[in-house]
Amino acid sequence: MAVLEILEFPDPRLRTRAHPVTSVDDDLRKLVDDMFETMYDAPGIGLAATQVNVHKRIIVVDVSENRDEPHAFINPELSLSGEIVETEEGCLSVPGFYEPVTRYEKALVRALNPQGEAIELALEGMLAICVQHECDHLEGKLFVDYLSNLKRTRIRRKLEKAHRVRA
Repeated sequence: MAVLEILEFPDPRLRTRAHPVTSVDDDLRKLVDDMFETMYDAPGIGLAATQVNVHKRIIVVDVSENRDEPHAFINPELSLSGEIVETEEGCLSVPGFYEPVTRYEKALVRALNPQGEAIELALEGMLAICVQHECDHLEGKLFVDYLSNLKRTRIRRKLEKAHRVRA
């Protein structure tokens, strides 16, 4: 397994819409394993393939305290329900920033698992919110898009400055 590079906002590659996965094979399973390793190393609770510059419809999540409830969803489709709740979100592609975002508290996800089998899971709470966040990445959308233009611009400028300092 390998730790992959995570793209950071405002990298334009984060705005690329992911393409459906057409076949589940050993290369795809290796990518899923690498995504889990990258997410845990960061450390984070979710990661979309778009964030590691692979524009395929794949997300991995694990919101458990002990990192022992990993979920990988290939070609995820969501049906949202329940109350709309506000939670503070962060993102591995927007490091160091946490802002309130509203999302549905429940989601039904239909996807393929890494073995290529169709699955359907009813999600609630943090897991449902995390999956919504990661599915946004597959559409080229970031959590900062839910913020005001002023906040988004402030975050972009701070990250651009940090990138210049590191370079």
